[in-house]
Amino acid sequence: MSDAQGSGRTGSGPTSAVLVATSFLALFAIVGLCLYGLPFYYDFYVRELHWTRGQVTLGNTIGKVLVGPLFGFAVGWLIDRIGPRRPMIAGVLLAVVALVGISSINTLAAFYLFYVCNALAYVLAGPLPNQVLLSRHFGAGAGRGRAMGIAYLGIGLGGYVATKLSGFLVEGVGWRTSMRVVAALVVVTGLPLILRLRDSKPASAPQPGAAPASMGGVVRSPAFYLLLVGSMASVGAVGAAYQNLALFLKIDQHMTQPQAANIAGWVLLVSLIARPGAGWLADRLGAKRVMLIVYALVFTAMLMLVALPAGRAAYAFAVVFGLGLGGEYLIIPRMAASLFGTATLGRVMGIVLTADGIAEATFPFLVARLRDSTGTYVLSFKILAVLAAVGALAIALLPGRKTTGAPQVATRATASAGS
Repeated sequence: MSDAQGSGRTGSGPTSAVLVATSFLALFAIVGLCLYGLPFYYDFYVRELHWTRGQVTLGNTIGKVLVGPLFGFAVGWLIDRIGPRRPMIAGVLLAVVALVGISSINTLAAFYLFYVCNALAYVLAGPLPNQVLLSRHFGAGAGRGRAMGIAYLGIGLGGYVATKLSGFLVEGVGWRTSMRVVAALVVVTGLPLILRLRDSKPASAPQPGAAPASMGGVVRSPAFYLLLVGSMASVGAVGAAYQNLALFLKIDQHMTQPQAANIAGWVLLVSLIARPGAGWLADRLGAKRVMLIVYALVFTAMLMLVALPAGRAAYAFAVVFGLGLGGEYLIIPRMAASLFGTATLGRVMGIVLTADGIAEATFPFLVARLRDSTGTYVLSFKILAVLAAVGALAIALLPGRKTTGAPQVATRATASAGS
């Protein structure tokens, strides 16, 4: 790699390879195991605890709607100033508390409380700090997309491991013990390399001739709101589909545990291909073009869901959905960095991820409630297709290059020395 792409070591900071590995394992644990792993257990709450689909998915809604607005921007502000290390440590520990807690609950109140812990863990140690960590360390050259693509493989691999491992463990030791095993795996994989990071110094000054980075310039830009609406719409559609997928397959489609695990596993396995692929394409085609491709895949997957896929059609859906799912979370920060630079990326993504979290939490609940009242997912999935189309349209209206009012700052020294 060239220096702009993150070759090796800056000062006494960690190597580029170590930083990518740190983000890979953090995303593996916090997003893959905790976020994508939990919906696999939803049917046990419906069958054994006799909760409705709406009650079950409301846990995710309460956690993200409450935590995102209260902590999203504040965590982004904190990361811009002290770096990701301490927030990420706290996030991993909270994720463990959440999983162990959820594995022990029998009441809705306790279930919702621990989902709040899980949502806060996601804000502290999930995509937000990792996006800032990698965007600052790797310059605007080709290394950034490739680094994010490799790191984001952790999400798909973590979700795949959680699904397959949980499917195996549930058969032998039950769902409660299975979740505790996943919690132990979160600590073992997520924490060690985070502890090796260094605390950041305050953000460095802008490059000579650059105006100070300003959030005012960002929030006055129409591109900011297009990105916000586009990402909220697509993330909401993806989140609603994924959060309800196990319920749809296992209860509505009458699939067995292994069959449903295979479909969910295919979604996450295909996403492993999409993540580095999206990063590689973004370096070559530009973030906007790749974002449009990803959002078109999400729209196509929602249309396929309307047909209520079964048999081989379910695997075709899994492939298309996995490609959209894999590219989505990676391309949003890539687009934000392309439009606004990295000096304010923590705060920008704090707002964007907060809004995305609200959409990701609200739409799964609404879809589940609509299914409870109509007895079918057909209308719900049609709404998700429209939502995905809105997201693609908003991204199509974005400018293809960096906007004014949000200048780039010196990024490499800040991130490596401060991470």
